[in-house]
Parts: sequence; C-alpha cells; structure tokens
Amino acid sequence: MVERFNATFVPQLAKLQDREHNNWDEYLLPIGFAYNTEIHATTQYSPYQLQFRRQPHLPTDESSTSFIFNKPNDYYDQLKKGMLRSFNNKHVNILLLDNGNTKVIMTNGVTDPHYKINAFVLIKSHGLKTKLEQKYSITPKIIIKEQHPTYWVKDEHTQIANLECMLMTLDQYLFLKQRDV
Repeated sequence: MVERFNATFVPQLAKLQDREHNNWDEYLLPIGFAYNTEIHATTQYSPYQLQFRRQPHLPTDESSTSFIFNKPNDYYDQLKKGMLRSFNNKHVNILLLDNGNTKVIMTNGVTDPHYKINAFVLIKSHGLKTKLEQKYSITPKIIIKEQHPTYWVKDEHTQIANLECMLMTLDQYLFLKQRDV
C-alpha cells in the first residue's frame, strides 16, 4: 500500500514544485487529501471511505448543526456494520477486476518502440538521483546506429557517441508531459 501511494504521490509532487525544488512541502497536504478522497479503480472506494465509512467533508462544505442518536451505541453499531460491508465489497471488486486479467491490465498501453537512424530521442537517466529529478535527459540525442533494443546515439553539439537502451522520442515525451498536466 505504501509503495502504491509513493508511486502516485511523487509524480504529483514533482509537477507542482518550482525549479529550485524548495517549495515541495507546501503541496504535501493538498496532494495527500486528493489521494485519500479519490475513488480507486481496484476497490471502487476512496481510502477515506474505507477508513471512515462516509464521504469526506471538504473545507467548503456546510457543517451539520444537529446530531441525533437514539442510543449511544447506535453510531458504533452502524459504523461497524457499514465498514464490514465496505470491506467485503472492496474484496469482491478487487477479485472481479483481477479475474486473470492482471497481465492485460499491467501491459495495457505498453509498446515496444523501434527507432530509426537520425531520429531525435531522449535518454533515460540512470544512476543515483532523487525521486523528483527528471527521468529523461533534457537535451535530445541523435541515433547513429540501430540494433533493437540497443541504440548508439550521439550528442548533436558535442558529437560524443554513447550506447543506450532506454530511449524515448520527443513526440512521446511531449505527449506524456501534456497528459500529466
């Protein structure tokens, strides 16, 4: 659960911070709230609903002025019954979604791109880096030799050649940037 949250949280945080990487903490609460109140595809519930068995109250929502309980124990019994029902529904939704289609779901949209010589591509950054750093190089490289899935590229300005495997065309990069906005 934590890994899934981090995989969702970090890209959202990276989109909002400034170039100096010094204001990321301003966005922690709004991104956390957005994640906790969004309905997840696998469970068909938001994490907030699973935890509290009700819709979240937004800061702009009008607050209730009266509460009525016939017996002090009513609230607890209803909460317990509702949470059990949500828990069972969540498991049914996950099983229906899985139903042997995990590979299809995980590989949906995954392609095996082939690049041509003289195509401009971005190189995937490898090695030690922080979570908020760019995943691909900023400056495009030119493919000089192709032997799929390995390509030899050179820098347009320095004319230095490298051997690379993880590439992305500029069109793919622009599409992903536009989709993430």
